[in-house]
Amino acid sequence: MPNNTIEAKVFPCTQSKDLAEQIADAYGVKLGKVITSTYSDGEFQPSYEESIRGTRIFIIGSTHPGPQNLMEMLLMIDAAKRASARHITAVMPYFGWARQDRKDKPRVPIAAKLVAKMLEAAGATRIITMDLHADQIQGFFEKPVDHLYASTIFLPYLKSLNLDNLTVASPDMGGSKRAYAYSKALKSDVVICYKQRAKANVISHMELIGDVTGKNVVLVDDMVDTAGTLTKAADLMMERGAKSVRAICTHPILSGSAYERLENSKLEELIVTNSIPLKQESKKLRVLNCAELFAEVMYNVHHNKSISNKFVM
Repeated sequence: MPNNTIEAKVFPCTQSKDLAEQIADAYGVKLGKVITSTYSDGEFQPSYEESIRGTRIFIIGSTHPGPQNLMEMLLMIDAAKRASARHITAVMPYFGWARQDRKDKPRVPIAAKLVAKMLEAAGATRIITMDLHADQIQGFFEKPVDHLYASTIFLPYLKSLNLDNLTVASPDMGGSKRAYAYSKALKSDVVICYKQRAKANVISHMELIGDVTGKNVVLVDDMVDTAGTLTKAADLMMERGAKSVRAICTHPILSGSAYERLENSKLEELIVTNSIPLKQESKKLRVLNCAELFAEVMYNVHHNKSISNKFVM
């Protein structure tokens, strides 16, 4: 039977336009026409400048803070729903507010759950994201969530380095599952850093569980914010006899003094994806492109094909 599937349309949010262009190019379509009008007080209004009635649309935008990035995604979804789009897929390479996935003390919000409910209320029918801070966030949605793993991008690069005595490390106890998954794929040992925080983004104490003497260490994490944990862990491992220390972090938030810490640290390189636009360049940053991963998954989702081979771990 002939394939009468109407081709999907891809639209960018402002903060992710460069990545959206690369994804659209890899997908084989042109970016859809959308303009954003801004009032003098900062209020903004996105507008689709072409018909999307009855189509599947992919809206591409990471929702890293500030809040305008999330608000733009919500407005884009709402506009698409009111324009009678048939399927509205929010493609969020970085799912912001994910660190607030539980109540870790009294009288605080669970922001990740709130964001999930807002996306659904706005009209999203599917979510595609990568390396959530906590896997259980998928359960906050009543709609399908395709949770991709950047390991499909990172593992080939790590293998190409041909590092001997390779050891995978987790910068904290919470990332030990991720580090173990990488170690299985790379057939390497695992070490773990144990840290205590005085408050958010401030580490009071760190210890190393495992031996790194003479090892080439690769730290694995889902995001890097102030880079305090990563740089402290790298320095500690070099003090304990490591041969070299690299880090792979999917989402390069890199706020505050992160770039300064990175330049002054003993990290050989920090390997990230382009899920979030970089604020500045650094000789220690190595950026791997995630556009083809998202484009292939979007194509398969639209054509009802399997995407299970993208779930490496």
